[in-house]
Amino acid sequence: MTGHGTDEHPHGADRLCEAGDRVYSRAVRRGRVSRRDAEPVPCLLELALLHPDPDDMDFLVPTAPQEVMTRLLRGVYDEVTASQRRVGTAVAAFEWYAGLGRQLGTAPAEGAAIRVLDGLSRIQAAMDEATAACTTEVLTVQPGGIRREHELTEGLHRALALRGRGVRMRDLYNHVARHGQGLLTYLELMGDAVEARTLDEVIDRLILFDRTVAFIPANSDRTMALELRHPALISYLVTVFERLWRLAIPLAAPIPDTGIEGISHREKSIAALLAEGHQDAVIAERLGISVRTCRAHIARLSETLGAASRTQLGVRIAQAGLDVHTPTRLTIPDQGSPTVR
Repeated sequence: MTGHGTDEHPHGADRLCEAGDRVYSRAVRRGRVSRRDAEPVPCLLELALLHPDPDDMDFLVPTAPQEVMTRLLRGVYDEVTASQRRVGTAVAAFEWYAGLGRQLGTAPAEGAAIRVLDGLSRIQAAMDEATAACTTEVLTVQPGGIRREHELTEGLHRALALRGRGVRMRDLYNHVARHGQGLLTYLELMGDAVEARTLDEVIDRLILFDRTVAFIPANSDRTMALELRHPALISYLVTVFERLWRLAIPLAAPIPDTGIEGISHREKSIAALLAEGHQDAVIAERLGISVRTCRAHIARLSETLGAASRTQLGVRIAQAGLDVHTPTRLTIPDQGSPTVR
């Protein structure tokens, strides 16, 4: 392979070629490798996994594996964050167009690629119809905090009907949902038909049936919903779900420790959002907790970091390296549950 250009190595740092794996591993073990040994794998320089040794320019030293891991995770998180923003923008645009449609007095055609469901009864009817037609899988994102019993009971008849037909379900929740007995009871009832995972933050409510029809809220109080059947939109939403799923932690697994003494996982998430400039109410909504709980965590964070003011807290957060909202893990996907409202 000596002398080949970078075209021979079209990959990222998350999946090194075999030759790159060997050379980088050797560099980590020995502390450096000669430039000659690295010539067959220009990808290592392109990806900044190796860089010149300032003490001897004939050698290259490796970037620390921990730094590479942080860079990879940050890249994935940035992608997911961008996807979340685009979904939010799309929902706002759909709501605007729906408003124009109502002003014109036009009704969307049945079976259209995008259908506005105005009113809870229409949403329920469309959900029941999609449930009856579903044969393979349901993927859902359920934002907010601890799920109330009535919310879970509301969609239980659909979930049980799906389980009876052998449909697999995958549900995504905020981490805080782990503390609700209602959710644990629901998952116990559903058995292995449902797999649940949690994240610090998820996107707004989403339900996908058989990767052919999706439901998302169309207004803030969720009295309107959008029924989506356009293949490009469905494909996009499935991609968003799968990326979030890979980052999420199975409900049966504990949330990893932050590795920083005295700071919990939730406080680390709050610190990262504070560093982005978000207000308490926004942070609370994104993490599925109350504003009061959020402020209690901020007070504890200030005490732990020795910050006497919000400005000083921002400085302390940066000094402690808490200003990066890093995903907790990368995993391979598997299989989610209903409820649109």
